[in-house]
Amino acid sequence: MNPQTHQAGFVNIIGKPNVGKSTLMNILVGTPVSIISPKSQTTRHRILGLSNTADYQIVFSDTPGMLKPQYELHKSMMSFVNLSLEDADIILFVTDLFETDADIEPIIARINKSGIPVLLVINKIDLAKEGQLDKVTEYWTSRIEAATVIPISALEKFNTERIMQEILDRLPVHPPFYDKEELTDRPERFFASEIIREKIFKNYKKEIPYSTEVVMEDFKEDTDIIRMRATIFVERNSQKGILIGEKGKMLKKVGIEARQDLEEFFGKKVHLETFVKVEPDWRKNKLKLRKFGYDPS
Repeated sequence: MNPQTHQAGFVNIIGKPNVGKSTLMNILVGTPVSIISPKSQTTRHRILGLSNTADYQIVFSDTPGMLKPQYELHKSMMSFVNLSLEDADIILFVTDLFETDADIEPIIARINKSGIPVLLVINKIDLAKEGQLDKVTEYWTSRIEAATVIPISALEKFNTERIMQEILDRLPVHPPFYDKEELTDRPERFFASEIIREKIFKNYKKEIPYSTEVVMEDFKEDTDIIRMRATIFVERNSQKGILIGEKGKMLKKVGIEARQDLEEFFGKKVHLETFVKVEPDWRKNKLKLRKFGYDPS
């Protein structure tokens, strides 16, 4: 590493829910660090993923989707978005062919006043009809003061390599912020909880995914096996019944699917126990949110 030429900086990925931010983050980092679901509002925290070479370190930041807060959890999620506007060296503003700037005009105004270089990424172009991409590009360039526009398909990994080059063209000369051997700033038990939560988003509909929080109560790693005990919190007794399912079948399904992904993620056997508890209205209570690792403003 040459300190005089080494590049490092924070590249913060922001956009509305379900435009493909987490999928793009995982592609750019090269390994899954953000959970992915077709449902919106899957990402609740700010998650850092590191891309390292001898010559640079890019600190990618995946943030919750921008939305108009309806309760305390949403306010906490938006605080992560606001923080990402304060420490960014480069902003990746991700949208798609179908979103507009409705409900996020104040954040766009902040971006335009920030002086931070913005790469406008238009995702899902594999779904574009004739002339649609030109119209969408015209729409967003009239609203975002972007340094460049990058049309991509994150699903098909089309044109994502151009994003890396555009970032490196603008990344400051700076020593690395984190150990070059690290992939993220989050501990292993955080990702274990997120993998379980991803399976809940996959297997349940309506309010169940949004009303659940996963807390890793115990995480003990031995040479050949990791033993985990997780509690899944819901807001109402009726949700607890749905989550567990008849004779425990649904909870067992979630546990089996999560264990398979956990073993792939950690590269060793996993013994997983899951329990379900009711924590009434936790999404609306600041003290309960802090208990679950959020910091509502």
